Amino acid sequence: MPAEPVDVLVIGAGQAGLSAAYHLRRRGFRAAGTDQARPHYVVLDAEAGPGGAWRHRWQSLRMATVNGISDLPGMAQPEVDPCEPSSEFLTRYFSDYERDLELHVRRPVHVSAVRREDTDPRGRLRVETDEGTWQARGLINATGTWTKPFWPIYPGRDSFRGRQLHVADYVSADEFRDQHVVVVGGGISAVQLLDEISQVTTTSWFTRREPVWRDDEFTPQAGHDAVALVEERVRRGLPPQSVVSVTGLIWTPALRAAGERGVLERRPMFTAIEPEGVRLAGGGFQKADVILWATGFRAALDHLAPLHLRGPGGGIVMDGTQVAAEPRVHLIGYGPSSSTIGANRAGRAAVASLAKWLASEAEQTAASDDQSRVSLR
Repeated sequence: MPAEPVDVLVIGAGQAGLSAAYHLRRRGFRAAGTDQARPHYVVLDAEAGPGGAWRHRWQSLRMATVNGISDLPGMAQPEVDPCEPSSEFLTRYFSDYERDLELHVRRPVHVSAVRREDTDPRGRLRVETDEGTWQARGLINATGTWTKPFWPIYPGRDSFRGRQLHVADYVSADEFRDQHVVVVGGGISAVQLLDEISQVTTTSWFTRREPVWRDDEFTPQAGHDAVALVEERVRRGLPPQSVVSVTGLIWTPALRAAGERGVLERRPMFTAIEPEGVRLAGGGFQKADVILWATGFRAALDHLAPLHLRGPGGGIVMDGTQVAAEPRVHLIGYGPSSSTIGANRAGRAAVASLAKWLASEAEQTAASDDQSRVSLR
């Protein structure tokens, strides 16, 4: 089957990918297979249905406790029931958004590789999937991180006789009842799950660094400053940090209550894992039945490996949302745009930049064709 041409191809239909699709439509792009007189786009998503990573959040994560979720552009969230699981509410919201705005997301489609078709910097990118191949003039990658949980390599990890799981696999605290759970990690997920699990069983908390707690409310300026620090890292080609690693953890009422119960007594990272538990930094031993790794995620970019975008620093040098060395490729929901507010803004910025670049390339191609015709006369 021949490759299908498209002007802009978006990979991923979470918050960032839907934001990109919205702004493409606002600029006159139409979904592939609809109005071929217009520039056209396609959104490919690997999930079985709408919702992005929210489809997989644990049921106990309610709208009352989830971090602030920004509205998708052009359509406000409906009235929120604070007791509803975030996975259900946000999946429904994303589904309504796709339908009402006629974004025509194609799923489930798994992208295996993106390659340059030739050495022409104005040429097309070849996007290989399990549902065929596409040729794209521009690419917006919005694959997020949920599908790539980070598991640290730790001495003795394979010897542990209990259960190990990542936050990505977490379902409910009830499955750990009457077992001692070791929680590893210093982020929001770690402390939220510590609070939840500690209400049905005993826990221990380990982090590499002393967590930084904030007594004040998280202000827009603090968020802006944190995003700027993460953005500076990716501009220098370093792997992005999470925004919470810069902002610190906020004392919510639930976490204050957990602290009063002694749940948030952090221990330095253990030195090794043994069959029955973990060896403590001071030489002692903590018996454990479960190790829950709340150690974050990495950007899901394996399909972009054929483009060789990573630099010596281990990251990708970025200029805003654009890959500095490859103007045809934009990354959104990456680094500083990994928050919901950042994802919305990144979708708009990527589309504006890519549309401008595509128009410029079209003008250059037309001028080159005119020159060729003059030369042939």
